[in-house]
Parts: sequence; structure tokens; C-alpha cells
Amino acid sequence: MLFDMFGVIARDQSPEGRAALEREAGAAGADFWDAYWRPRQAYDRGDLDGPAYWKAVAEHLGADFDGRRVRRLLALDVESWSRVDEEMVAYVADLAATGTRLGLLSNIPAEIADFFGRRHARVLEPFSVVGLSSRIHRAKPEPAAFAWAVERLAVPAARVLFVDDRQANVDAAVRLGLAAHRFTSLRALRERVLEG
Repeated sequence: MLFDMFGVIARDQSPEGRAALEREAGAAGADFWDAYWRPRQAYDRGDLDGPAYWKAVAEHLGADFDGRRVRRLLALDVESWSRVDEEMVAYVADLAATGTRLGLLSNIPAEIADFFGRRHARVLEPFSVVGLSSRIHRAKPEPAAFAWAVERLAVPAARVLFVDDRQANVDAAVRLGLAAHRFTSLRALRERVLEG
């Protein structure tokens, strides 16, 4: 099984975390989030570091973030993605204990990857393959990201069940020959796994 991180094992940004980012950036709503997501793939892939990413966000907003604001935005961004789903963490650990080969393929910038390595190392432990986009320089839904993970899982793509909450990523995996499940709940995932 090949898992996504955010929206599956870790939680998406909280409303409080999103609001804190908007306040610090001095922008809100669609304007801010369009600027936030537009350069995110490059940031996730490791093409941009944190300061360069926030410079790109500022440019999209027509703003200028000084060094202090960039450092604050980096910290708030990490915090906004820092929560894990303990029920899913336990489920993944149970799968590993039964001998299921597990991989992780996550779009995650370097600062958040570093945070998880320090604060949530136990979340990563059950995975024999850990593909963090900023470290492997490939990001979903790019075919190269899936190819990287499947090669390291060392099984045919058709034998891999990919689990992600984003339909675009699920669709990309299916086009590449993986089995895939769009994550909506642990209960639905359990049912899919039991179906084989």
C-alpha cells in the first residue's frame, strides 16, 4: 500500500492555521489562497526553498514580505500542517505489523518534512519507502513521483493500492496502472482493503 500524508494520515490545515497565515500575510480569501497555491508545486518539489516560496507568494499578492515576516509565515505554515490523525497512525502501524509492505508518497516542502522528522518520526517508522517530494524532487500528480515509489516498493504497479484524498492524484495513479482509493474515511478504507 502506498499512502498520501496530508488528508489521510495527517490532517489538512486547520481553519485557525489558515486564518493565522492570512493575518500574517495581510491578505485573505481567494486572493491569498490563489497566491499561496500557485507556486506550491515548485515548493513541494524542492525547486524553491521556504524564503523563495514566500517571495513568490508576495509577488502574486503585489506585496513585499521582509525577513521577519517570511520567518513568521514559514513557522505558521509548518504549524498549520502539523496535526496527525492518531486513528490512521494506529491503522498504518497495524498494517505494518501484519507484514503489509508500506510506502509513503507525500507532497511536502522541506520545512514541513523536517518538522515531521523531528516531531512525528513515529508516524514515518512503519513505511519501508518514504517519498517526500522536496527530498525526491518529484511531486504528485507527476508520473515520475509514482514511478519513484513503485520502483522502490519493488512490486508491479498493479499490486500497489494507492490511497490519497485528492482525486487528481488518484486519477494519475490509475492512469499509471496502480489500484487506487480516494480516501474519505478510515471505515471506507478498511472496507476497500477487505475487498482485496
